Amino acid sequence: MINRTVLVGRLTRDIDLKYTTSGTAVGSFNLAVNRQFTNTNGERETDFISCVIWRKSAENLANFTSKGSLIAVEGRIQTRNYENQQGQKVYVTEVVVDNFSLLESRAESEQRKNAAPQNNGGFGDTSQTPNAFGNNAAGNVYNAQNQNAGMPTNGTFAGGREVDISDDDLPF
Repeated sequence: MINRTVLVGRLTRDIDLKYTTSGTAVGSFNLAVNRQFTNTNGERETDFISCVIWRKSAENLANFTSKGSLIAVEGRIQTRNYENQQGQKVYVTEVVVDNFSLLESRAESEQRKNAAPQNNGGFGDTSQTPNAFGNNAAGNVYNAQNQNAGMPTNGTFAGGREVDISDDDLPF
């Protein structure tokens, strides 16, 4: 049986770092992850995934990230339940994080923090900046056509030379 998940998203708030009675660090946070498709109104929806991270990794994540940080996490999905103060059973589903990666440089993080708050949650205008996964902050995938804007599209390579390829040259 396999229970692995990988998520890429932005922190919705600073990591909530606490310590157990035995001194073990535990951090909890929500990760905002854009869906890959749009709804009927043409808007991209976002899922807010609950995550928990333990020990030194929790301390490191709390020290090097803040609200809005772009991160990737790897872990497993876990469900648990408990009884609240009203005697009702509460079910919780969360990702227990094993590994994380910071996906923006410290300079980008500082620039985002210092940007004037706008309608995009104060993340600055990152809508046209591709990240390491070829997506921008809105989750749009940059394809070769977007990346080559301004390049000649008439079938020529640099220098204006056309490529002569017959059907016999193609491998399929």
